[in-house]
Amino acid sequence: MRIFVTGGSGQVGSTVVDMLLERGDAVMSVDNFATGRRDNLRSHLNLKQIEDSIVDGALVDRLFGEFKPDVVVHTAASYKDPDDWETDALVNAVGTANIAKACKTHKVGRLIYFQTALCYGTKPVQQPIRLDHPINPANSSYAISKTAGEHYVQFSGVDWVTFRLANVIGPRNVSGPLPIFYGRLAKGQKCFVTPARRDFCYAGDLARVVVRAVEGKGGGTYHFSSGKDVAIKDLYDAVVRAMKLNAYPEPEMKPLGPDDAPSILLDPSRTFSDFGEIEFTPLDEIARRSVERWQEDGVVGGYTHLREARAEVRA
Repeated sequence: MRIFVTGGSGQVGSTVVDMLLERGDAVMSVDNFATGRRDNLRSHLNLKQIEDSIVDGALVDRLFGEFKPDVVVHTAASYKDPDDWETDALVNAVGTANIAKACKTHKVGRLIYFQTALCYGTKPVQQPIRLDHPINPANSSYAISKTAGEHYVQFSGVDWVTFRLANVIGPRNVSGPLPIFYGRLAKGQKCFVTPARRDFCYAGDLARVVVRAVEGKGGGTYHFSSGKDVAIKDLYDAVVRAMKLNAYPEPEMKPLGPDDAPSILLDPSRTFSDFGEIEFTPLDEIARRSVERWQEDGVVGGYTHLREARAEVRA
């Protein structure tokens, strides 16, 4: 197959690209490297990498016309700076509109999209959250713009799949608590944790389900989630164990901030029904693989939408 992947050097995109190349697919990747790591993808005979932005509608249309993809996996997203509403709107809304329209114009067989669980708001009224939960993205520029993008995908008339995501993490992760914990601990700096709970899922586990969607499985909206959440401190402790530190660095306990949610847990029952059994990688194994990669190649990013955590990263 011929697969077009946006954000192909990001965490999810590059993991999907690697799996597609292993299958023998031809892949075109586009990434502007705002957050993608150049060392996430190696050169390959069946891979063509484009450094540019999906905000350029004429470029997107030309690339689709030249490559003629069978399926598009659209992982590209702006999330680096929660105060940069303009870039969020351009990449997540306008960029997705460009991708969706090109899929329609060039008769792409399937468009696969990725949505944030924050589309349900930071105070969901269901626990776990079902697919019939009201959409309430007015909690961040990221959630608003990603939800607008999802609507363009649905509007396109193309056969589509949307994965609304739990917290996806792994060695290619550049946002959220995992790289922040490692980066600070590696420099001997203190970390803080809150009572928040999250469902941390390995990027490779998501990518395997995405490949099934590329093959034609499923259709419509899904939650990618293990259906279980753990305390943020559990992730912190997993990182400490993986780093094999001589002494346990006790984290500071802080209350939830006003922009944080106690738990955002998604109901994955439709995903399990349509895609079959998913073997979820244990948290300690995710931490071990991540720490090994970062000790070798360095950690980058540490982006977060939580203002207090952003202040800590900058300290």
